[in-house]
Order: sequence, then structure tokens, then C-alpha cells
Amino acid sequence: MYKIMVIEDEEQIRQELKVLLGNALYQTVAAEQFENLEQQVAEEAPDLVLLDVTLPGTDGITVCKNIRKTSDVPIIFLTSRNTAMDELNGMTMGGDDYISKPFYAPILLARIAAVVKRAAGEKPERGEGNRITVQGCVLNLLNSTILYDGKSQELTKNEFRICYCLFSNEGRIVPREEIMDDLWENHIFIDDNTLSVHITHIRAKLKKIGLADFIETKRGQGYLVH
Repeated sequence: MYKIMVIEDEEQIRQELKVLLGNALYQTVAAEQFENLEQQVAEEAPDLVLLDVTLPGTDGITVCKNIRKTSDVPIIFLTSRNTAMDELNGMTMGGDDYISKPFYAPILLARIAAVVKRAAGEKPERGEGNRITVQGCVLNLLNSTILYDGKSQELTKNEFRICYCLFSNEGRIVPREEIMDDLWENHIFIDDNTLSVHITHIRAKLKKIGLADFIETKRGQGYLVH
């Protein structure tokens, strides 16, 4: 899972970004203080930084310039400024992309995915980061599908999040309560009965691609993929 650091001083936007990125299956951290930002970035070691241009006591351009002295972490600027000169300054100082506020969430996520993919291509040791494979079954994180033996099925948002929780815990029994907590943390509000319905739907889709018994129910404990 890729880690993204958000440096944004407007709390509402910061929280919206954390939810958006969490739902997109990124690990997210956010700066709460805006001093020594370069050091904070070094300590967190993110895979990408979302950096606001206008910050208290400093500006994103300066922060980017300082980060570039010691790190090549991808940086995407977020800003309410949208002139060509502002964009040129950001890119000249080492930014990888530049997005104006208010941003359209799907566009932002697409630009993030593109920059992360490009960076991963330059550094193969980071791994693909866009799929999880369990016993030949592939959960694709980019298009919310499951694939096995050349056959695929599309997943709904809720089904995808449940599969992600199970695939990420291969070989471990995942309690129903843990899955529910994960869904609630990602602002997906379903009850216990609805979880059972979603599991049934996921199993039906798995069966269509040739995996009838892929998710095992451990009575009184939870679910297991292995």
C-alpha cells in the first residue's frame, strides 16, 4: 500500500483528502504543524506528498525546494492559484504535478495514481502496488476487479473494500467486527446483516471465475482466505 503525506493547512480540506485517499486504499498521514516540514517528510518517508502552495509561515514552493535537497519523493502541488507562472514555478522547483482547487476527486486520484506509477517504474523495488494476489486470484486496486484464470468480475465499492480487507490478511481469520470497523473507518456504513449479504455476493462472483470455496467461514470467528 502506498503512503501519501498531506500538507494542507485548511483542516476541512485536509480531512476530506484523508477520507478520499483512505477510500482509495492509500495509507495517509497529514502534517498538523507546519514547522520543519522537510524533517517531517523525511521521518514519514511517504511515497508521495500532496503539498499546498499557501502555508502558514512559509509556502509550498520553498518547502518543495528544501525537500529536493535530500529527497526525490514525488510531490503534487495543490493550490487555489492557477496561473501559468505559478505552475511553472512549482514544476521548476521540483514538483511532479500541479492541481488547482477546487479539485475534482476522480481527476486528483487519477493524477496521483499516474505519478505514483511513474515513480514506481523508476524504482522497481517499491513493487507494483496496484494488486494483491492470493492463490492465483488477483484483486486489482486500480479498477476494483477480481481476476482468476483469465476471467474477471467487477466489484462494487463495498465488495471491493471487504475483499481488500480479506486479501490483505491472507492466512489469518479476520473477525466480522474487524471488517465492520474497517468499513466504518472508511465511511462505508453497513450493518452486520448487510455484511453477510455482501459476502454472499462476493462469493457468487468468485464462483463465476472458478473459485467456489475461496472465502471460508470460521463459525463464531470470522472469514479466512488462504
